[in-house]
Amino acid sequence: MTAIKRLGDVDRQASNEFEGEIREFIRRDVSTRSKLPVEPNASSQVEADNLNTLLERVSGVTVAEIDRLISELQTIRSLLLKEGERVRREITGYAGLSQSAVATMKVINDTLTQLRPSAMSLPSTKD
Repeated sequence: MTAIKRLGDVDRQASNEFEGEIREFIRRDVSTRSKLPVEPNASSQVEADNLNTLLERVSGVTVAEIDRLISELQTIRSLLLKEGERVRREITGYAGLSQSAVATMKVINDTLTQLRPSAMSLPSTKD
């Protein structure tokens, strides 16, 4: 149990040292940043302007591409809606045609059923 207690102490000590190093790093970073001049010099302003111009060009091209894609997708959506409506109309037409064909077959079947008994009752003519 003493060994486990010692391992825990070592863990805590390492953790405290690591946290101390992080704190020291942050202090150095903050002190370095506070020593920087408040106003940027002319060369950094030119670099910032160049960067802004570059970002505007890149984002402009990207936005134009996205707008073009949105337009294409809207065109495709419209086409798909029209085609869907056309397919629905055709399926409705085929369903009506199929029902008509079934009704016609029933009429033909009923007519043939009525003719069959009378055809059986006709005398056969043998010579």
